[in-house]
Amino acid sequence: MKQQLAGVYTSKRKDGSTYYRASLTYRNKHISLGSYSAASDAHQVYLSASALLQDSSITLNQYQPDSLLSFDKWVCLLNFRDNGIYFATPIYIRPKFFYYYFSPTDFFIFDTEDLFYYSSRKISHRGNHYFVADYGMQINIMSRYGIKNYAVEGRDYRFINGNNHDFRYENIEIINRYNGVFAVTHKGSTKYQVKIHVKGNVTVGTYQSEVEAAIAYNKAIDILKKAGVNKAYTPNYMEDISPVVYADLYASIKVSSHLTDYRSE
Repeated sequence: MKQQLAGVYTSKRKDGSTYYRASLTYRNKHISLGSYSAASDAHQVYLSASALLQDSSITLNQYQPDSLLSFDKWVCLLNFRDNGIYFATPIYIRPKFFYYYFSPTDFFIFDTEDLFYYSSRKISHRGNHYFVADYGMQINIMSRYGIKNYAVEGRDYRFINGNNHDFRYENIEIINRYNGVFAVTHKGSTKYQVKIHVKGNVTVGTYQSEVEAAIAYNKAIDILKKAGVNKAYTPNYMEDISPVVYADLYASIKVSSHLTDYRSE
């Protein structure tokens, strides 16, 4: 493999065509900067990356969209320069949290305890759906923080500081944790109303606690199934109560008698 311009290496594809790889070594770490069809482009990327690592005055806001050095790599190199840690994902560490960048003005904020998870997983998105590939599955970012797929911001959860890109745990408040369960306030007290969708939303009942309401939703699912309603409802799962307590509550909780009126078409 013959080296030409600084930081540029010539390689061959399987079809015999030539391309050029850019790379550099910084703090004893070899860093690949990408592959290019022209040697001059690879060299320019090498020069840009070298300047970024050597000049502490260069900041994220100086990134230009037409730069040959990718934005993700720009962030990775900045973090390595300033924090001494190289990640393959576009993360920049702060003392108690870190940024995960998509562009200079678009980023998520995470707690430091999530650093190991996101340093090894790339966040992808389609519209407002952000996800990571985890063991061959697409995992919704929201689910990691207890926010269910059907959840509605402001009704089921909220970001306390109003920034829905700030996923620090202290900034996320889960209002409704269970399927079909909604907190309602009446005369200053909070109760939990349960609704289930059949041919529209059907009120199952109103209960004193979230757990009772969650079990009522499960009971409604069972009643509808026995009535022949074949819908893929997702039952609630409760980790904090024993099977005996669950069974006692299930038996004692009353649900709407109108559920038995529904039949599959």
